[in-house]
Amino acid sequence: MAVPQAEYELPWGRARGMLFPGTHRMLNTKGISFSPPWQISDVGKPDQPKATELDARRTVARFAQLPIVIAEDDLVSRTLISNLMEKWGFNAVVAQDGHEAMKALRAEQGPALAILDWMMPGMDGLQVCRRIRESEKMVYVILLTSLGTKENIVEGLHAGADDYLIKPFDKNELLARIQVGFRILELHGVLAARVKELEEAATEIGDLKLRIPL
Repeated sequence: MAVPQAEYELPWGRARGMLFPGTHRMLNTKGISFSPPWQISDVGKPDQPKATELDARRTVARFAQLPIVIAEDDLVSRTLISNLMEKWGFNAVVAQDGHEAMKALRAEQGPALAILDWMMPGMDGLQVCRRIRESEKMVYVILLTSLGTKENIVEGLHAGADDYLIKPFDKNELLARIQVGFRILELHGVLAARVKELEEAATEIGDLKLRIPL
């Protein structure tokens, strides 16, 4: 029986590789075996959209200026995810470890969305989550990992992640979670603006009270 082929993006360009039925492994044209970060059923079917296929255009139109920081130490996975973000039209900032991710997030003046791999050398995804929360920056964090037990999920969310996605994941599920993250950031921005307006109004009322003679 012939081994099915799939087309995918790699750092050196577009290539075709073999899929191994019943596994999450692929073999590229150089004979190197690797696991794509999303489900193999999603690969190689650009002209066959699913019934649940999502459209990123509306989200990109509303949130084109908000950055998505991607931290993934595996070169193939990092390239595949960043290419997917580019295909969707998002403003992606790519980092190869936790330290680079924190540097990128500190450089952002406004809110951001971060997609963090849990297992990274030096500073892992959980450490990045904790530092983000300590800094009080408004960052919506999606944690990517192959660790899928209930204990892992609790640990990731307790560390500061807002969402948790288990590898291999469906690309549409990732897009849906990104859309949720942007909506949360938008609501936070609206609430922050309202709070600022109330604080300014309270200050003005206080000034008026001081000016009115008793």
